[in-house]
This record gives sequence, structure tokens and C-alpha cells, in this order.
Amino acid sequence: MKLYYDKRLKDPTYYIQQGFRNGKKTTTKNIKRLGKHSELLLITDDPLVYAKNEVKKMNEEYRSGRSEFVVTMDFNERIPSSDSPCSNSTSLNIGYLYLKDIYAKLNLSDFFKSVSSDRKITYDCNKICQFLTYARILDPASKYGTYDKLDTYYEKPQVEYQHMIRFLDILDRNSDKYLKHLFDNSENIVKRDTSVMYYDCTNYFFETEKPDEEIVDEVTGEIILGLRQFGISKENKTSPIVEMGLIMDSRGIPISMCIHPGNTNEQLTAVPLEKEVIKMTGNKKFIYCADAGLGSYNIRKFNDMGGRAYIVTQSVKKLGQEIKDIVFNDSNYRLLSNDDAITLKEMRTFNKKDANNLSLYNDFAYKVIPANTAMDTGLYEEKVYKNGRTKKVKAKGTLHQYIIVTFSRKMMEYQRTIRERQLERAKKLLRLKDPEKIKKGPNDIRRFLKNTSSDTANYVLDMDKIHEEEKYDGFYAVATNLDDSAKDILAVAQNRYKIEDCFRIMKTNFDARPVFLRKPERIRAHFLICYTALLIYRLMECKLDDNLTHVTTSNLIKTLRNMNVVNMDDMYYKSIYSGSQALDALERCFELQLNRKYYRPSDLNKIVKKFSK
Repeated sequence: MKLYYDKRLKDPTYYIQQGFRNGKKTTTKNIKRLGKHSELLLITDDPLVYAKNEVKKMNEEYRSGRSEFVVTMDFNERIPSSDSPCSNSTSLNIGYLYLKDIYAKLNLSDFFKSVSSDRKITYDCNKICQFLTYARILDPASKYGTYDKLDTYYEKPQVEYQHMIRFLDILDRNSDKYLKHLFDNSENIVKRDTSVMYYDCTNYFFETEKPDEEIVDEVTGEIILGLRQFGISKENKTSPIVEMGLIMDSRGIPISMCIHPGNTNEQLTAVPLEKEVIKMTGNKKFIYCADAGLGSYNIRKFNDMGGRAYIVTQSVKKLGQEIKDIVFNDSNYRLLSNDDAITLKEMRTFNKKDANNLSLYNDFAYKVIPANTAMDTGLYEEKVYKNGRTKKVKAKGTLHQYIIVTFSRKMMEYQRTIRERQLERAKKLLRLKDPEKIKKGPNDIRRFLKNTSSDTANYVLDMDKIHEEEKYDGFYAVATNLDDSAKDILAVAQNRYKIEDCFRIMKTNFDARPVFLRKPERIRAHFLICYTALLIYRLMECKLDDNLTHVTTSNLIKTLRNMNVVNMDDMYYKSIYSGSQALDALERCFELQLNRKYYRPSDLNKIVKKFSK
């Protein structure tokens, strides 16, 4: 701040002026009127010295974070006209600065400098990657939708739309290096625990009626399959899909990912990605954990060597008859909590309403069964014939493994309640007597119906099928080659929910689909951006957990999204968001001082500059 007065006047008016820098714009405003020379003579012998002392005092207050402004408002003043077809909000988001803190520690600016050093690129790849990632978390939209809202961020990055699209090609060409760089540098933020790696796959459908066409390489004759293909979808969609494989560590932080055509057998995706992760981690030993669909004989065999191990869900229904007899036999069952002996009969018949049995109702009975041949677990392997065709055949190899079977009274009650509801719906469907609607599926109500006549439609409840399913109520099993305690192994398996949570966040909170892109390389790059957003979010979540604070996904994202400020005549910014537990937790963890009611432009610029080095 400085003193301003017109030295040419006999009775000048003294003002305190302050210069404001807001981005590239610099303005000077009179923020306080001290009075005319003649007016100040009434309170002091030397008005000039008095005015200079007032400037000095205000400068000291400003440095301490306090300032006093005189603001003049004209309620008749109109908003300046503009050629814009619609009015836009002038609020700016600063919540993304918390994300920027984590992004900066990933050192992606160095990565993009290295991969673009030998190319004549006129745009900033790192800046594009940054704001595509922030937008995926805070305001997911198409690439053009993101471009259209870049001026809603405090920095107002200057990026051309065509450059955003071309950046996707660069990202896809360097995807393997990119994933490794993210993993290596994530250690700068949170200590990674890769002792257990969880793997799963999901599908994303596209709003198109035709799959991508196959491309034949003119030189090699190789057939390159299009990315968007018809495949099995849990959502029963008839649209082409793309398959994503994701591998994460024991804390739920992603390690790597892969994208495949929608008709790819998911069991064939696990081992190739594992091999990439082994290179990425420097050949570290780990435990592979997945559900039954990703626990084929070949996957188990791969993870039974090199010091690795596996824990995979095992279907009790698919076990060999000899193993099933052991499962249903009452002997050798023990409680998971204290290892006391117990029988299945006792677990099924105790009084669950007795308060003394509450701990037993929440407990599990378990049994460890050696299953050293692949035939015991009903496993299949891919057999490749001379003509190149593949066929699933029963695996005949031998694996040193155990089946850990658990029984839960609570789970049995739950499964039977679900079945009773399904049977009621099946009876209702039966009353319709519409054979065309009765098509059996493995998990729907129509599996309980059968036609008793070969000539006419005479559908009834299949009681044999119902009784057969009831046998398995309450049972759960995992297969493993570890010799550890059953309690420790089951604890590892129970964390598989975290990878499902990763997919839920990407699909629900980050709107990973619909994908407004057509070229395979750009579709893959889109999912790399979604993966980066997930990684940054999970790292933030872990930092908060390490700080003994947990914030739900919806509350955390909503808080970051609502952290907007408005520019008050280029003099300062005013917060237009409220305080919350989520904001307090973020501030305790990151200490960016973004819980203030007012901000000087220089304060926000310092934060941006700090993370832009």
C-alpha cells in the first residue's frame, strides 16, 4: 500500500492506494480516504506525517492477514453486455488445489517432458493431463465438456480442444511407462503395501449398435480385433463393451490396469498383467487374490511359483464329490474366533434370539481340506489344438493347495430369505403360464421352474433344484497354497470388496462411461485418465485415514466440488462455501489454509506456484 495525493493542490485529499495482481491483470485502487489536508489539521499538526503513519499501520495489518477496505457500491450499476450466448457463473473452484497437491508429488511434469522431448509438441501435456484428471473427479463430462468448463478453475488454464484430443494419442503410446511412473512416484505420498494384490475385471458398454471391425495388417497378415466388441455383460446390455482389468494393493490403491476387447476371456488377462506388475515391482513376492472367475488352473499354477501365492474364491458346488462329502460332514469344524470345536448341526440349530448366542451368530465355523489335485476343485484349463482353436478341458495337473470352507448361520438365514422372495416371484410367474417368458438363468427366479411335459407347456416348481440349492446355504470357500492360519487367509480374502469399490467409484462418481470417443487409442487413454483420477482419490483417502480421519466418497467429492470463491473487484476473493467435517479433515491433512472466508490473490497464487514447480 502507498499514500496518494495531488501535490499540485493547496488542500489535497489523502488516499491509501493498493495494487492488486490477479493473474496477468494488475490494478490500483483507492481503498481508504484519510481526508483533506484541512480536515486532518484538526487532529494533527502534520497531516502528511499522519497519513504516512496510517499507511505503515495498514501495511503491517495486511501482512498479518487483516485489512480494512472502503467499498463503494452502486445498486443501479448494470452488468456489462457481452456477445456470449448465455450468462456464465463467475465463481472459481479452489477445491482442486488439494488434488493438485497429490498430483504434483506424482512428478508427472517430468514424465511428460521426457516422452515429448523428441517431438515438436506446442502444447503442455502435463497441464492437459492435470485438468482432465481434476474434471474426472469434480465434474465428469466429455472431453469437450471439460474444455468448455476450464474457466471455472482458479487457474483458468489456456488449452485448445484439439490439443486435448491429440494428447490422448500421446498418453496411449506411452501407457506402460505412464503406469509404471505412477506406481513408482505414488510412494512419495503413501507407503505402498504390495504383499497382497487383488485383481478383478469389469465391463463398460458403449452407445453404438455395431462392434468395431477387425483390421488386417497388410504386412504381417495379423488380424487386429476392434476394441468395442459384443461380450457377456452383467447388466445384460446388448451393446458392444470394453473390458478393464484392475489390480490393486492391500490398501485399495490401484497398481496397474489393462484394457481389452469386450469379448476377451477375463481369465486370459490376469497372467499378462501380473507379469507387467512383477517387472514394475522389481520381482517382489506377493499373494494373488481374486474371485472364482479369475482363479483358473493356469492362474493358480502361475502363482504357485516364483515365491508367489494365491487366495481365490472357490465354488463349493463345483468341488469334486469326495471333497463335497468332507464339506457336509460334521467332523473337524472349528469356530474362527477361538478355534473351539463345533458341528454344523449346532450352528444350524442354536437359538439365535438368545442374547448369549449373539457372538456365535456373528461367528463362522471353518474346516481346512487338502485338495492337491486340480480335479478336486472342478478346474478347467485352455487346451490349444494344432489348428489354433482352443477348448476348455478339465485340468489334470496337480497343485499343492487347501480348501478353507466356512459356514455362517447369519449367511444361511440371509440366503434363505432371498430364496423365499425369489420363490414367491417364481410362483407369480408360474401363474402367468407363459412358456415364452420362462428362460432359465443361473441367478434368476426362472431357474426354479421346469417343464414336466415334452408336448405341452406344463411348468411347475422344480423342488429338486430348490432342495439342492438349500444344501449350500451359509457355505463359503477359498482355495490357497498358503500354510498360514485360516483366520489370516480369510481376512485377506474379505478385502476383495475394495476392488469392487474402485469400480463403483469409477462408474458412479467419476462417470467413466458414456465414452464420447471412437478411436481405440483414445478410448484406452480415456480409461487411463479415469485410472489416474482413481489413484489420486485413493491416495487422498489413505492420507486422511493415516491422519485418523475417514470421509465418505460422496462427502469428499461434494466438498471439493463446492469449494468455490468469487472475485471481489480484483481486491480479494470471498468463499461461497460452508465449513464441514470433510473440510476440517482436509485442512488437518494438507494444511493449505483453504478454510478461510477471504483470500488475497497473492495467497492463492502462492499455492498454485508451489505445486507448479
